[in-house]
Order: sequence, then structure tokens, then C-alpha cells
Amino acid sequence: MTSVPGGCVVTQPWGYAPSMPGVLARLSAGTLCYGLYGNPNCGNQGSIARHGTIEGSDLHPGGEPDEDDIPAQVLASYLYRNNAVAYACAFAGLRPTDRRAVAGPPDAWVELPRRDYWSH
Repeated sequence: MTSVPGGCVVTQPWGYAPSMPGVLARLSAGTLCYGLYGNPNCGNQGSIARHGTIEGSDLHPGGEPDEDDIPAQVLASYLYRNNAVAYACAFAGLRPTDRRAVAGPPDAWVELPRRDYWSH
């Protein structure tokens, strides 16, 4: 976890746990989260969670806008084309000042308690 202007960035360099629905639902209590998983098999996958509720999943951050995207998603898709990390940060209102929030080292390492994070 790394603090940045606008909130914090949660990364896991070797997996997808920060983008799991149960993690996003808990992290988004009282705020907005954008979960990003750089899937080596099929490309970037995104999810949106707001106030504990998953609002969108199987999104393609940094790609072309979809027909049902909200205006903020359409704008971000043009501004951050082919840059999924920038897209996710901008959508969530984060303003990292350097690459450390994504590339490390983080401000703190945290361990998730054991539970089913695939369910909300």
C-alpha cells in the first residue's frame, strides 16, 4: 500500500488479489476503487467498486470506450489510451507523483486475512 494524493494505491506484483471482488468491496467502503489486473494471458482487466458495491467488471482499462461507458470512462479512455495504470489511477481520482506507488517499494506491506474474496 502506498499513499498518493487522492488516496492510496494497493498493488500485488505477483497476483490479482487487489482486484478480487471481495477485496474491492471492502476497500471501497465510503469511497471509489478501480481494480486492475494485468493478465498475462488476455490483457488488462478492470473492475469498479463504489461504497462496497461492484459497479463494473471485465473492463478493459486503457482501451477504446465501450458503448455503455459513463462519460468519465469515455474521457479517460481517450486520455489514457494504452496506459491501463494511468487510466485506473485517473478514474479513481488518484494523482501519483512518481512511479513508486506502482513499481515500489510500497509504504507498507499488508497481509489479507484468510477468507473467500471471490464473493462480495
